Amino acid sequence: QGLKVFLVTGRNAAETKGGDTVTLYVSVLFTPSTSPLPITAEWISNYTDIVSKFSLRTSDSPDDDLCYIVPGQPETINECQFNSKTQTFIVIHGWSVTGMFESWVPKLVSALYEREPYANVIVVDWLTRANQHYPTSAAYTKLVGRDVAKFVTWIQKELQLPWERIHLLGYSLGAHVAGIAGDLTDHKISRITGLDPAGPTFEHADDQNTLSRDDAQFVDVLHTNTRGSPDRSIGIQRPVGHIDIYPNGGTFQPGCNIQNTLMGIALEGIRGLQNMDQIVKCSHERSIHLFIDSLLNTEQQSMAYRCASKDAFNKGMCLNCRKNRCNKLGYNINKVRTTRSTRMYLKTRDMMPYKVFHYQVKVHFFSQDKLSFTEQPMKISLFGTRGEKEDIPSVLPVLNGNTTLSFLITTDVDVGDLMIVKLRWEKDSIISWSDFWGSSKFHIRKLRVKSGETQSKVIFSPKEGEFTHLVRGGQDAVFVKSKEDNMSRKEKL
Repeated sequence: QGLKVFLVTGRNAAETKGGDTVTLYVSVLFTPSTSPLPITAEWISNYTDIVSKFSLRTSDSPDDDLCYIVPGQPETINECQFNSKTQTFIVIHGWSVTGMFESWVPKLVSALYEREPYANVIVVDWLTRANQHYPTSAAYTKLVGRDVAKFVTWIQKELQLPWERIHLLGYSLGAHVAGIAGDLTDHKISRITGLDPAGPTFEHADDQNTLSRDDAQFVDVLHTNTRGSPDRSIGIQRPVGHIDIYPNGGTFQPGCNIQNTLMGIALEGIRGLQNMDQIVKCSHERSIHLFIDSLLNTEQQSMAYRCASKDAFNKGMCLNCRKNRCNKLGYNINKVRTTRSTRMYLKTRDMMPYKVFHYQVKVHFFSQDKLSFTEQPMKISLFGTRGEKEDIPSVLPVLNGNTTLSFLITTDVDVGDLMIVKLRWEKDSIISWSDFWGSSKFHIRKLRVKSGETQSKVIFSPKEGEFTHLVRGGQDAVFVKSKEDNMSRKEKL
């Protein structure tokens, strides 16, 4: 590449005296050319400039690169025992601080083989380019995307692979590599899964330079670390796929606070010191582990729900499965393609299996006095035909008299059909002035509870009497399955 450097000093030539010495410090950052290459048969079949390596890993040695498939060398396909009759996964890593593969790579490889034992799992090695200053590695995604496009096009033609059996999975910068590759292939790849695509330099970039919904027949994306202002958050904030799922709102993941992360590192001993970067990337990498969870825990599939905003979801307003409004997270997602990106939300546990059960609770708070509170802590207990979960915490941002509130609660226990619900209003401080100067008591006539997972709607009435009292710092208000609810069910039948 030609390079022009313009040097500007504080003097013009007329002012410069003989013997003057001007010292110039010039720093030049070389980044790969971003000018588009023509997509011709000659370009796509020129393998001489490919720098990335393509390793076919095995279920026996998911950590090791024992055999590389080299574009343009068909004998390497047989040498690596590539199975042309089955699914092919291509895993693409992201930015690398160490220049080595991260620990999640063999975990994902093993999980893919556990789910699809006869598949081909190819790991793309672009570590030499990924182990640069972040802006340089981000710019390299274009060249790496071209490498992957050439590889996919070559092996597909060589073996006449069905395009619908090719699935690209990219993490962080690797998600954009997958998107660029999908954009450059002469036929659409079946599926691209973006695992928290990188945010910096990509948030406002055009579709040709990022992962986008046009890069494959189906593009699903997990956003797990979108905290901060746009282009400064580690993961991209805007939707870039057909379905974009934001677990726990997408900003921060449970179990990823500094205390939990340091505890995990300490328990690992000396080995744990290698995982100090988890303090920064725990939420970012959670996208991978959520996908691994979907591969392994087939009986505990996490459900996500379409919603206009995180706030509406946290009010329990979006637990609807009609017309594809809910979907499975991860490998088993229903490939629903809409004209616009679909945003979906869910809550998860802080460890695998990540699945929780979602419930919307609607309740009308009657009061004789004009009561108004903010940030009120509640505890809800659920008792069902299969189990129970007591003291589920919830905070009501606003609690006013004579208003109906809706809020979301979750539990990792499958309680079955709900039979009893208990509601307790906690004291928010040791001394609460309103307890001295006025009433802190509401009357409740019924609760309405909707389950996201089963889609059942149940009405609960006070165990005794028409109303029950909810007193701050008092006892549980107990509700049982309503006869009114049973009657309506019979009428429907």
